[in-house]
Amino acid sequence: MIFTELPLPGAFVVDIQQMTDERGFFARGWCRKEFEAQGLASEFVQRNIGFSPRKGTLRGMHYQVAPNAEVKLVRCTRGAVCDVIIDLRVGSRTFKKWYAVELSADNHRMVYAPEGFAHGYLTFTDESEICYDTTCFYDPGSARGVRFDDPVFGIDWPAPPSLISEKDRSYPDFTS
Repeated sequence: MIFTELPLPGAFVVDIQQMTDERGFFARGWCRKEFEAQGLASEFVQRNIGFSPRKGTLRGMHYQVAPNAEVKLVRCTRGAVCDVIIDLRVGSRTFKKWYAVELSADNHRMVYAPEGFAHGYLTFTDESEICYDTTCFYDPGSARGVRFDDPVFGIDWPAPPSLISEKDRSYPDFTS
């Protein structure tokens, strides 16, 4: 696996190393030893799947607070998405900064978002699906969100969303 640290410290793009032959390819999509060697969380307790039938669907920006703050390892298993993370760690040199990565079934990329990051995505294709593992179980009392279009973050989405939940649309302005 190839780990590339993003400009937001602690966040990574994880690419697979393909071993190809006439049958196609084989690659490792997860390895506890490789994650531990990078100093990354390796104890995931829950896997979530998000399916969106329509291009232009936006989900996010979600996170959990302590004691249930979570690491997320996100991969697009069908279609393509613009995956966005925001550093919400007060005191971080990249506090309130965001980063976007295209994840697709074709590129097999993953995003590793550490604790203290909000996460969301915009679908590029109809019938897009993401799969992500978390280091904490979902806890409704710890669940939080920030608005996808909050000017304090200034996320430059590649297209306006055509479908977004009322909950995701109505998060209040972010205050630190």
